[in-house]
Amino acid sequence: MGTLTAVIQAKRGIGDVIWHLPFVRAVASASAEGQVTFLAPPTSNAKDILAAEPTVLQTIYFEHAGSELRRGINLILLARLLRHKGYRTVWIFDRTTRPAIAAMLAGIPERIGLGLGRQSLFITNSGIDQSHFHDHPIDCLRALMTEMRVPLPSTEPALKTPNAILTAIGARFHSRPRPWIVIGIGAFDRKREWPHEYWVELLAKMGLHSPGTFFFIGGDDYTARAQNVIAQSNLREAVNACSLSLGQAIALLHHADLFVGTDSAPMNLSAGVGTPAFVLFGVNPVVLYSKFIHPLTPPGGPSPDGMQRIVPTCVFEQVQPYLSRQKLTEVQGEPNTTA
Repeated sequence: MGTLTAVIQAKRGIGDVIWHLPFVRAVASASAEGQVTFLAPPTSNAKDILAAEPTVLQTIYFEHAGSELRRGINLILLARLLRHKGYRTVWIFDRTTRPAIAAMLAGIPERIGLGLGRQSLFITNSGIDQSHFHDHPIDCLRALMTEMRVPLPSTEPALKTPNAILTAIGARFHSRPRPWIVIGIGAFDRKREWPHEYWVELLAKMGLHSPGTFFFIGGDDYTARAQNVIAQSNLREAVNACSLSLGQAIALLHHADLFVGTDSAPMNLSAGVGTPAFVLFGVNPVVLYSKFIHPLTPPGGPSPDGMQRIVPTCVFEQVQPYLSRQKLTEVQGEPNTTA
């Protein structure tokens, strides 16, 4: 059995799923069934991320990007999918036009969107004020919730993790000294990466001031680089965990006491599970949807060369007070606090 309400999120990233989650929950709470179907591109890995989310009955992947021809084909396929599922209401969590056209072609009677630009021609609500056109998507969605009178209790993701994976990862690394500090050296955009020598300098200092274990995540592409950083920084307790699956990495971040890394998917996942995340925002504007995000920016703010201007000494000064702290709580679904 499906739902009568669907949410379409056309953004491609893992982090996009995380910060959209509170808005998905808000829409689900306002629906008759208390659940929604979530549609997103496969690059979002939404099925793995939302595997334990009770307000999402089903996650469906749809293709959105590509050439002009490919986009046209994708629009037709999305319209066919929406018609087949028989939704009554579709929420479009983006100002993009094609999902709104697909929903109209599918005959969905209630099509709710931001209504910015041409999208306003294909939705059934009045949309938000056009003055929001250049706002961050989070602020646009806040405005949409207000306009639709849908309560938004919090923008904290409070991401839930399947208990089986949590237990397995906890048992796998049980013998490793605490605190557990997760390092995210990679980024989807290479411009957001921090210089290799900066990581070596920072971690050498951190290793001298923490009795715990350093875990490196980021996917298989970063395995070799992580190993080089570990060797060159002389860390006593380090685990190259880049080969963990996404679900396993989320579970590790849930167990972790601290995250330090770039503006990336692991950063969003860390904040999502309530682990303090010190984040290098050198290029992109700071995103503060969660109290667990601690931004580290270059003098004068983000810029094209911003990552090079965030020096290891300044980062160390910010993270040092956290290097011996451990979480007070490990309760699933509740924000964690630190001692």
